[in-house]
Amino acid sequence: MTDVLQSQKRYYAERAPEYEDWWYRRGRYALDPEQDARWRADVTEAQAALDAFGVHGDVVELAAGTGLWTTRLARDATRVVALDANREVLALNPADAELRVVDLFAWEPRERFDLCFFSFWLSHVPDDRFDAFWRAVRAALAPDGRVFLVDSAGTDPRHPWRTDGEVETRTLADGRAFDIVKRRWLPETLAARVAPLGFELELRTTANGHFLVGGGR
Repeated sequence: MTDVLQSQKRYYAERAPEYEDWWYRRGRYALDPEQDARWRADVTEAQAALDAFGVHGDVVELAAGTGLWTTRLARDATRVVALDANREVLALNPADAELRVVDLFAWEPRERFDLCFFSFWLSHVPDDRFDAFWRAVRAALAPDGRVFLVDSAGTDPRHPWRTDGEVETRTLADGRAFDIVKRRWLPETLAARVAPLGFELELRTTANGHFLVGGGR
């Protein structure tokens, strides 16, 4: 698993220039008009869910990447600290935030936040590091602190990558292949999994089945 996680880190560093093509469905990620409309509706739903949850106070964003969500968090937060393992993606993050290079598998929070946010990160956390990750999240939260997440939905059967347990193989536009961790959670399964760790999460799948969204305390 250590080798896979190193491969995962390299993959996202190398993918930095093309990462947003996936989110905006450009180039090799383009969809037909009907699929594209469903994707965009789910993007809007996920963004609206975060807005309804409410962003305020000091926020830490994990695996902030190129800033697709950092800019949204920064609109309403008092302060945003954006963490990522790769300088390559943070170099493309335009948000008004404190950008820090941090290995989240070795992260030991030294300050407390009102909200911990992460998008498309939890699915990259292997089972043997799951509990430790959530302990770190809890340590990063102030009393009554909250957590919100967006991720790939466990109910969406459509993904063009080989699956081998919790490991998938991804390719870049130039054809290079990397193994990564990818675990797709069902809302009820994830909520039950984190309850013994001290979290009460309300989660759902977006209407067209692309994303897992929600949060709690």
